[in-house]
Amino acid sequence: MAWLQRLNDPLRQPLAATLGETYSAVFERLGTAAPFELAVLGGRAMATPGLAFLLGYQAALRVLWPSAPASLGALCATERRSVRPADMRTRLEGLRLSGSKDFVTAGLEAEWLLVAARHEGQDEAPSLQLAVVYPGEPGVTLEALPTLPLMPEVGHGRLILEGAACELLAGDGWDAYVKPFRSLEDLYVLSALVAWLYGVAQECAWPQDLRLRLLALLAGCAEGSRQCPEGVACHLLLGGLFAQFQGLRGEIDKALASGPEQWLQLWQRDQSVLALAAAARDKRLAKAWAAAGLS
Repeated sequence: MAWLQRLNDPLRQPLAATLGETYSAVFERLGTAAPFELAVLGGRAMATPGLAFLLGYQAALRVLWPSAPASLGALCATERRSVRPADMRTRLEGLRLSGSKDFVTAGLEAEWLLVAARHEGQDEAPSLQLAVVYPGEPGVTLEALPTLPLMPEVGHGRLILEGAACELLAGDGWDAYVKPFRSLEDLYVLSALVAWLYGVAQECAWPQDLRLRLLALLAGCAEGSRQCPEGVACHLLLGGLFAQFQGLRGEIDKALASGPEQWLQLWQRDQSVLALAAAARDKRLAKAWAAAGLS
């Protein structure tokens, strides 16, 4: 496990002038890292849980699109708080996109965007295609959204498309991209945040048994990264990993409270990011539990 050999690197990446510069510095330092290594080693090196989240998110994108550029990107699917194909209004006509997306992670600093768009014919069931667009090109506009109390250093934006030229990714937009990304994001963000906590644990000399359990949790995440994100095994393992992490929360909070105030405050500020998709994750787990004959 190459990530385990490098996990004790004490170097923390300072926040640069921009989010993009911060990410680029980590990306260059890690070299040709696999997505899981990017999440874990990058998350370990970040100054805040919010920045660790960003590294996990970027890692998940690179599982989804292995040939993604080295710069910051985002998946743009949400419209009116929904990612259901039937609720989307963004349309693909030929190689042109028109519509809008509510929430772009990394905001104005994202340099490439994966956009889910409807492309079915009249009277056909909703069908998605995934397209790539680049901010700054004609018809592609990003608008900054207000800074959130949660992960304030990670900006968010709104995307507006007006006949924007695009490139298409192969495969069904829902089955091959939007649907599996929900599990990929859960797994890689959890990996990055646990790695961030492990870095704090090393710096603050947390009890050895707690550090070992954080390592074991990361090893479980590594196994999860080898599973098909839409398979029953992945959903069961992911449910177990979150349950394992939840079982450590009391000890983690106690250890943070006994150390430097800055780490406790940062964790209290950003930890709820793991709860944002809990309802959807629980539904996937329930389906997997039933499919495995465990009900």
